[in-house]
Amino acid sequence: MANDSMGQVGRGGSNATDVAKLLLRITLGVLILLHGISKIKGGPGFILDVVERSGLPEPFGYLVYVGEVLAPLLIIVGWWTRLAAFVVAVNMVFAVLLVHTGDLFKLNDTGGWALELQGLFLAVAIAVTLLGAGRHSVGGIAGRWN
Repeated sequence: MANDSMGQVGRGGSNATDVAKLLLRITLGVLILLHGISKIKGGPGFILDVVERSGLPEPFGYLVYVGEVLAPLLIIVGWWTRLAAFVVAVNMVFAVLLVHTGDLFKLNDTGGWALELQGLFLAVAIAVTLLGAGRHSVGGIAGRWN
């Protein structure tokens, strides 16, 4: 299929756009997954305590494994990407509300926002939710959730 002057290939968009989606997916997926692996190694104790202290049922704490292990794996491979990225975004909102509320309006020692990492994770998760997986994924460009 021939490219037009903007690099478009057929109806699916440009290859650069699909590569950018892949870059966002892999970056978000790997970086969140590393937090999930840490929670697997350390166990759920801290999270369960935080959830219980906030008044939520303790079993909700196990949902962190969905948001930080299962969802990132789906994002990395590009399967059910929009839903998985939405789960990560919700996970980040809960992380901020349950653990980092005190830092919401603080700056760190170098002048940056104290929650810049959480903010970036949330923004990229929302972007992936809106953009989808792109052509370089298991789901391809077809499908509502990719």
